[in-house]
Amino acid sequence: MKVLVIGSGGREHALAWAIAKSPKCKTLYCAPGNGGIAQVAECVDIAADDIDAILEFCEDESIDFVVIGPEGPLVMGLADRLADAGVKAFGPSSGAAMIEGSKGMMKDLCTKYDIPTAEYARFDECDAAKEYIRAHGAPIVVKADGLAAGKGVILCRNENEAYAAIDHMMIEDIFGDAGAEVVIEEMMDGEEASFFALVDGEHALALVGAQDHKAVFDGDEGPNTGGMGAYTPARVLDAAMTKLVMETIIEPTIKGLAAEGTPFQGVLFAGLMITESGPKLIEYNCRFGDPECQTLMMRLKSDALELLLAAADGTLDKIKPQWHKDAVLSVVMATEGYPGAYEKGSKINGIDAAEAIKGVTVFHAGTQRDGDHLLAVGGRVLNITAMAPSVAEAQKKAYEAVDKIDWPEGFCRRDIGWRAIER
Repeated sequence: MKVLVIGSGGREHALAWAIAKSPKCKTLYCAPGNGGIAQVAECVDIAADDIDAILEFCEDESIDFVVIGPEGPLVMGLADRLADAGVKAFGPSSGAAMIEGSKGMMKDLCTKYDIPTAEYARFDECDAAKEYIRAHGAPIVVKADGLAAGKGVILCRNENEAYAAIDHMMIEDIFGDAGAEVVIEEMMDGEEASFFALVDGEHALALVGAQDHKAVFDGDEGPNTGGMGAYTPARVLDAAMTKLVMETIIEPTIKGLAAEGTPFQGVLFAGLMITESGPKLIEYNCRFGDPECQTLMMRLKSDALELLLAAADGTLDKIKPQWHKDAVLSVVMATEGYPGAYEKGSKINGIDAAEAIKGVTVFHAGTQRDGDHLLAVGGRVLNITAMAPSVAEAQKKAYEAVDKIDWPEGFCRRDIGWRAIER
């Protein structure tokens, strides 16, 4: 098959890395790709949201299958346009992708189909949002309704922080149009986990669970990011909990989306809070998590392309993925200043030395090649990913690899996996 992966991040590098190993894959392209993806696929200079150019490329190169990595093109309708052009794709329609494109829409779906989640309210007017906060008190969670690159959630410890969050989103427009409407939620107590299920419109197949670290600094301090590291397995998502999540959250969602006329096909990523009263949905994403995808692809024993094709073909009930028993842990290296303003163009060395450690793969996110040099051109730049018999051993190996990388302008958290190791 001729396969095209859409995107330029660590998630897309991991997907391309896994797909490239499939005997079904004859030629692999990535649009636009990055400095690491170029080692496993032919990178094409087309932006992930340039839908017309992607369609033209698919026609010119007779692409058999498109794997859409990021949420933006999905919400914009790339999967719909590919379907209209007769090109098979992995990823939901724009209607189904709104489960991530609008947090308010997602919460309303939960209410309608009795899916456990936090109490909430939606607002498109600043004063009404603040009045709700006054009435309900703090701690409380303020979320931008639309897509904000994983940064549109502010956990507010007191009412003043919540009022400031409303001002940032609705008056100062820090998230642009994404913050024109907000969702305000109760703060749930429990343990967070990332749950993934492949969906073909009718059937759902649970993948292994993971846990990530959203806060930028050690000890879960500082603002939320797109994710500073992840590991799998997550012991909180054992077989019994997985069954419960499928029955109470994933399956009602699939049935609800189908009933609304927007059947879901692709990967459903549920951010969960495991509370004393059971699992509750924090939010949905319509694509693989990043950096969770990197850990999942490394742990996957089965043919990744076969799995993604089964979701597109409606045959998930006929497939059972195999996984390595070992744990996988990924540490994100980011540019100093992230998730705020940061400089682009610093040089990175030492990737080969890091990957010389057995069981380590470095997935690239915000990188670009300039001749012999590898440059950092994003906020989250590298995912140093290690596999070992336990999370503790994978953590040790990952940080050994991190220390081989020569990039003075980069930083990382030094406590990825702390919860699993403490346990």
